[in-house]
Amino acid sequence: MRLLSRLLIVLFVLFAPVSAFAVNPDEVLADPALEARARALSAELRCMVCQNQSIDDSNADLAKDLRLLVRERIADGDSDEAVLTYIVSRYGEFVLLKPRVSMKTVLLWGAPGLLVLAGGLSLLVFARKRAGKPTGSKLTADEQARLSELLKK
Repeated sequence: MRLLSRLLIVLFVLFAPVSAFAVNPDEVLADPALEARARALSAELRCMVCQNQSIDDSNADLAKDLRLLVRERIADGDSDEAVLTYIVSRYGEFVLLKPRVSMKTVLLWGAPGLLVLAGGLSLLVFARKRAGKPTGSKLTADEQARLSELLKK
């Protein structure tokens, strides 16, 4: 039993998914602090080819170009916000994995809730208007006579 558990542990360690970054050694900045900033920014930017990966994880050529651009801007002395603003100005808000809060994003995320609320309110108003109205029409003289006859029995 011990052998089996050890074998399972060894297999788990060998086949466990290991995070593999796509950053090549020739892209790495010499200053560790600048490299850490570059890696943090790269993790926030979407690969436009892969779309569900950051440029830090992607092997696409465009992702490599963006990683180099981020490192170039950082080496030139730009702040993190300036680097992000520059890249967003070139590629649009879609390049950000976590979009900035703006009127567009608030409207985008809030519209479904507002529509459900408006629909619920309109149903409530419609139901209240119908509640006061009688349903059906008045009985004819023949129907009234027949009803009276049935009630007497």
